[in-house]
Amino acid sequence: MSIHIEAKKGAIAESVLLPGDPMRAKWIADTFLQDAVCYNDVRGMLGYTGTYHGKRISVQGTGMGIPSALIYCHELINDYGVKNLIRVGSAGSYQPDIQLRDIVIAMAASSTSGINNSRFINSDYSPTADFELFMKAAKYAEAQGIPIKAGNVLSADEFYDDDFDSYKKWADFGVLCVEMEAAGLYTIAAKFKVKALAILTISDSLVSKKEVSADDRESTFSTMIEIALHTVT
Repeated sequence: MSIHIEAKKGAIAESVLLPGDPMRAKWIADTFLQDAVCYNDVRGMLGYTGTYHGKRISVQGTGMGIPSALIYCHELINDYGVKNLIRVGSAGSYQPDIQLRDIVIAMAASSTSGINNSRFINSDYSPTADFELFMKAAKYAEAQGIPIKAGNVLSADEFYDDDFDSYKKWADFGVLCVEMEAAGLYTIAAKFKVKALAILTISDSLVSKKEVSADDRESTFSTMIEIALHTVT
């Protein structure tokens, strides 16, 4: 057991999907995994292990934001030997050609977080996706006729920004969308030499001000989960 995960050694697979919402972790386990068993409910942060097409897969909620996600990623990697971590979450579009329900794969993750400032003083570290996982996800999506966007995303510390138009500068420099965890995930994966990828579904747009309904999210997220699962099986 680790501090925040009560699973016994061997209870967590080498490949883990990481939704922020623990209830989405339950939905993924119930919908996609066979013989799924709950291994964690400490602080309500649900985690499950089951099989997908015969391969053991785990899914672990991480909470919102880099600090919360890093706690679970650190323990998954160092206490449970996880080798492949795939964030599956929602994001807000920064670009007019990225619409609701589009799939975005984060090649790199900029951030408003200060997590790397103490590591790289007076320098900017650029956290990136694992190339092998990225290519598997992209090739699977292409083979299935699933359109994707790929590029730089922003991992923000604040959900409610004081400056409603601050996104425009990021958009001008090609950032595709905003979420809250990918930069932390890519950084810790690089530190401990494991593989990480963030696959995102656009749930709202800062450009059009539109957002996906709660009912639509479930069917849309299914496509993202499908890509993630085939990336690690």
